[in-house]
Amino acid sequence: MSDEPAIDAADDEQELHQRLLERREAALAHVVKFGDPVLKSRASEVREFGPELRAEVERMIHIMQDGMGVGLAATQLGVLRRLLVFQAGPDNEPSAIINPKIEWVSEELAIAEEGCLSLPRVTMDVERPLYARFTARDVDGEPVTLEAAGLEARVLQHEIDHLDGVLILDRTERKQRKAALRALRAGESYHPPSDEEDDHGEELREPRTDA
Repeated sequence: MSDEPAIDAADDEQELHQRLLERREAALAHVVKFGDPVLKSRASEVREFGPELRAEVERMIHIMQDGMGVGLAATQLGVLRRLLVFQAGPDNEPSAIINPKIEWVSEELAIAEEGCLSLPRVTMDVERPLYARFTARDVDGEPVTLEAAGLEARVLQHEIDHLDGVLILDRTERKQRKAALRALRAGESYHPPSDEEDDHGEELREPRTDA
């Protein structure tokens, strides 16, 4: 009995994994990284809707998906316009919103480990409202309202922060911020301590988010 089919399957899986990594690296090459002043700048409102904006949205969605992220703000591509794309889950359709505003957030908060495509190899614990309502425009300029919970609410808050020049470094506790900054400056990795090592106790925690 031959084991060649099993070997071929393993080779195919390895080749696919390698291609995905190459696509991710190519996508992340477009993303502005920590240290670039554009990440601390506030984006301007979009005032013109049309083919150019739609093309930019498509480009951002491709970069987000190839980069294996769940959200991407135009600021992260060096474009200071209030535009973001998101896909909070593999079964969800990618979406774009323009000139988003946070209309309401819940008093109920949750802590989750967030990553950022602009902060390579670094994640931090960030506390955010668990539920939120947003108003914005769609790619055609029509008004939209989004009621979001859990991961989707977190991703949208994360991306709107980018449009305001706010990073997860600004949202985490001082100890984690200092450790993450050291890692970023040294080109190293940083991840928060596990539940067994930290003091969060019974606070609600969610899966890691990369946006």
